[in-house]
Amino acid sequence: MFTKNELKYYSSLLLKKFRDEENKFIIEGKKISEEALNSSYQIEIAFYTHKFFRKERGIIKKLTIKNIRQELLKEEEFSKISDTQNPQGIALVLKKKKLKNDIPTDANFIIGLENISDPGNLGTIIRNCDWFGINNIILNENCAEIYNPKVLRSTMGSIFNVAIFEKFNLYLTLEKLKNSKFTILSTDLNGENIFASQFPEKSVVIFSNEANGPSKKLNELADKKITIPRVGKAESLNVASACSIVLAEIFKQHFL
Repeated sequence: MFTKNELKYYSSLLLKKFRDEENKFIIEGKKISEEALNSSYQIEIAFYTHKFFRKERGIIKKLTIKNIRQELLKEEEFSKISDTQNPQGIALVLKKKKLKNDIPTDANFIIGLENISDPGNLGTIIRNCDWFGINNIILNENCAEIYNPKVLRSTMGSIFNVAIFEKFNLYLTLEKLKNSKFTILSTDLNGENIFASQFPEKSVVIFSNEANGPSKKLNELADKKITIPRVGKAESLNVASACSIVLAEIFKQHFL
C-alpha cells in the first residue's frame, strides 16, 4: 500500500538536493515517459491518475510487461509530485546513470556548453543535438542541472538519446580534445561567418551564456571564433536558436 511518507519521499525529488542525495529523478508527461520506457534507464516506480489510466492503456500495458511498480493517485496526490500547472497525469521515477569518464575521441562533432543557466535553453539544445545526430555534449559546472524538471521537459525525451558529460572541467577536457586533433570553435558575436567557412571533421563547437558570451579562458583555448551573420537590428540570438542554426550548417556540410 502506497503511504503518505512514500509520497513525501518521491515529491522531494523535485528538489536538486534530494535528487543528488538519492541519485534519482522524476520525469513527467506522456511523450517523455514513452521515451524512458524505450531507454536503458532503470525505472523505479510509475505514478498516474485515474483519468490517465482510462485514456492511455498502451503505456500502462508497457509498464506491466516490464514489471514496473505502479501507483494510481488521486489528482491532489499527483499534484505533489508534479512540476507543471496542467499535468498530463503520468510521472516516472528513474535512477540516474553513472557519469561517463571519457569523452569519445572517435566522434566527429562534439558540443560544449559554457554557463548555459536557463533550463529551457539547455533542454532545447539537447533536443537540437539529438535531431541533428550529435551524440556527445559536454557541460561545464555552471550549466543548469540536466535533471531539472524544466530541462527534462524541454528535451522532449532526447535526454535518453545522447551522451551528456556534466560536472566535467570543460577547459581541461578541451585541452585533451585538442591533443586528440579536435578543432575548438567558439560561437561569438564577433567571429567568422559560419556560412562562409568550413567546419573541420573533428570539431568541438562551444555555445556560451548569451548575456555574457564566451569566457576569457574559453577564448584563449579556441582555435577560431564563429558567428551567425546579423542582418536585422536584434542585439543577439537566443542561444538555443543559434545552436539549431549552427548544427543545421554542420549537417549541410557533412551529412547531405
